[in-house]
Amino acid sequence: MTEKVKVGIFGLGLRGFSLLKHVCDIENVKVTALCDLYEERIERATNYMKEKNIELPKFCTDDYHKLIACEDVDVVMIFAAWEAHIPAAIEAMRAGKSVAVEVAGAYSIDQCWELVKTYEETKTPIMMLENCCYGRRELMLLNMIKQGFFGNIAHCDGSYCHDLREEIIGGNVNKHYRLRNYMNRNCENYPTHELGPIAQWLNINHGNRMVSLTSTASKSVGLHDYVKKHHADDEELMNTSFNQGDIITTVIKCAHGETIKLTLGTTLPRFYSRGLTVCGTDAFFDENTKTIVRDGEFTPEEEENWLKENIGNEEKYLEEYEHPIWKKYQEEGVREGHGGMDWLVLNAFFDALKENTPMPIDVYDMATWMAITPLSERSIQMGSSPVEIPDFTNGKWCVK
Repeated sequence: MTEKVKVGIFGLGLRGFSLLKHVCDIENVKVTALCDLYEERIERATNYMKEKNIELPKFCTDDYHKLIACEDVDVVMIFAAWEAHIPAAIEAMRAGKSVAVEVAGAYSIDQCWELVKTYEETKTPIMMLENCCYGRRELMLLNMIKQGFFGNIAHCDGSYCHDLREEIIGGNVNKHYRLRNYMNRNCENYPTHELGPIAQWLNINHGNRMVSLTSTASKSVGLHDYVKKHHADDEELMNTSFNQGDIITTVIKCAHGETIKLTLGTTLPRFYSRGLTVCGTDAFFDENTKTIVRDGEFTPEEEENWLKENIGNEEKYLEEYEHPIWKKYQEEGVREGHGGMDWLVLNAFFDALKENTPMPIDVYDMATWMAITPLSERSIQMGSSPVEIPDFTNGKWCVK
């Protein structure tokens, strides 16, 4: 693909508007259509493009079906509410429009299967824009793992722990989809930020796969308590019942015996963390302390002194294990946007599209990672019983 890629963007809320700015800066990419339910969001986007002297889109609509049908659109980028991600992606693929989709969980396993089957029927390029797979730390760890630094990996942890109480509670005012989800569902609703990098570390769908999970939800008290403290004058919120547990713990078993623990915590006071750990036979990594421990570096008696001198030592490994993607990025200049990850993930999509190469995060990864949400919901409903994780590759995982 040598001509300018014509892009239609669906969803211009906080995240969509942020990504629009990056898309407008990508070489040989042209935004030709915008779509959002709310006129003021389209107006904000077009005003930004005017200020930056960017050619304005020819087509604006509040109906994503019309955006997908627009003849002046080659690529549909879906940044809208979670519920719309898979239906819009399927419709776009059937229309022959390449697709980039923001992250979230699915609403059913049937949706995930339909996503895969639509791709296999149409062969339309599709990628999940999981930006955390392009984080500097995540890619350094991937490089270390591929070089055998950690030895045989037995377990990884990952979290999406982020105090989102005000964002969730303000959903009706800010037109944000999280509120209705936290009222009605109880699940690991945002699994891919932590699971995406871990899946790549463990070769999920590429020689390994996730086979089953259990998920457990704590009681739900955080949001109601927050409303009482900060929004007691809002009668509707005071009478709202929240179904979403404050802490969701999901444990996944892999075909080669590894385990993965995911933790979701967004409704209690805390600091932000993706809580990554890597537990291998030769080394251990802990994100919260930014520390790498190599086997044999200290005896039990020496541990306390070793930690005093080495806590937060991950940076000393950067020179040797910096991923090539980030080496090049550092030389060219890191862009803003989640520490630079947003620019990298968007460019990875457009590079694959222009060069006609496989998507770095393909439809099988997308379906597998998004399926964790409805599977966790089912496990919680069944008293934390184990549930099987479907093989969306239909056996292809074991020959890659």
